Amino acid sequence: MSDIAIRVQDIGKLYRMGERRGGYTTLRDSLTGALRNSFRARRNGVSTNGNGHSLAADGAPAQGAFWALKNISFDVQRGEIVGIIGRNGAGKSTLLKILSRITDPTEGEIDIEGRVGSLLEVGTGFHPELTGRENIFLNGAILGMKRAEIAARFDEIVAFAGTEKFLDTPVKYYSSGMYVRLAFGVAAHLEPEILIIDEVLAVGDAEFQKKCLGKMGDVARSGRTVLFVSHNMAAVTRLCKRCIFLQSGRLVEDGNAHKVTSAYLQKTLASSASHVWNLSEAPGDEVVRLRAVRVRALDGAVSEAFDIRQPIGIDIIFDVLEPGHMLAPNIHFFDESGINIFITIDQDANWRRRPRPVGRYCSTAWIPGNFLAEGRIMVRVAITTFSNMAVHLDESDVAAFQVIDATDGDSARSDYAGHLPGVVRPLLKWETIYESKTDDSLLGVVTQM
Repeated sequence: MSDIAIRVQDIGKLYRMGERRGGYTTLRDSLTGALRNSFRARRNGVSTNGNGHSLAADGAPAQGAFWALKNISFDVQRGEIVGIIGRNGAGKSTLLKILSRITDPTEGEIDIEGRVGSLLEVGTGFHPELTGRENIFLNGAILGMKRAEIAARFDEIVAFAGTEKFLDTPVKYYSSGMYVRLAFGVAAHLEPEILIIDEVLAVGDAEFQKKCLGKMGDVARSGRTVLFVSHNMAAVTRLCKRCIFLQSGRLVEDGNAHKVTSAYLQKTLASSASHVWNLSEAPGDEVVRLRAVRVRALDGAVSEAFDIRQPIGIDIIFDVLEPGHMLAPNIHFFDESGINIFITIDQDANWRRRPRPVGRYCSTAWIPGNFLAEGRIMVRVAITTFSNMAVHLDESDVAAFQVIDATDGDSARSDYAGHLPGVVRPLLKWETIYESKTDDSLLGVVTQM
């Protein structure tokens, strides 16, 4: 048996904007339509490909058509967890629909070894008029499972989804969260060799997302293959060692999940790592004006994403317009939930409690590596006067950056791939005493404390 579970070779998907889908047609209707389209295309100076999509004479899509995917090639090994990331409209969902055989590629080839279970969007694969119990058996049958196999996993699926009270209720009455919980339970527990997950986990609550991530890890450790699409970079780096970055229907990068997610964040969100103001628009008053805030690495490079082990520098660049004030720049850090993680005040001994002459200053606060927890961090900047605590400026969300943790490094996460709570993640020193004896010789250490 080959070690390759999925092989994608030069696939592309062409869509025509405004195209309407009709009902089912006969073979005669299909042949007549194909001939009519071919005649119209030649009359308008275009050609068609094998799937009937119009192409210009040079092979480019005709007016009103666009490539949702183009020249995509990659292999996925059996038992591998691969993240697929990109902005909305990058082609992620189109790719997963092709891999799930929901739609056909316009060009290229796909080889898939094994049974595929897909969870692409809320409601996919469920019949709204059927009950939760009936849909479990229906989905299992679609996956090729025998009734006895489905029945053997039935209780486990229901317990995972937490929908026991509503099993005999038509799923059209389910909330979106209940829908997803049951759909994920079916997809993950009926043992497909390949599990394809789109951004549906965003519908569930935090507890359910934690369960899903843990279950996907279990699926992969059992030797099955997982393709995981998400905008949650922390979840991607926790779960996946490899990541594929799509942009405008093209494969931009394919490699180590930590490096690829960093590249994605820098390309798509780099502007939020720095903010610059001209003098007329600069926040402040007649005493001081804020001119720039930037987030940078040790080498001075402004960056949107940082390895959790890297020191992170926050530069505050400001102009002092009036002398005689003991100014104290300070920075407030917030997580994605709006929780204030901590505040830091300028402690430079050269300027602490000393009036600042007129001029331009750059104050930098350094956050040590292995301190912040993974996630998106928002920066708020203020400058006050020590003596009377007058606030000269106070600006929220002037910059933002992403902290990324991974299980392949020496961070506080170690080898654990699940959810780690907390707003900070220090790497503390541990010491362990070991003795080969099993008597009470170590109790002396306890009684001395």
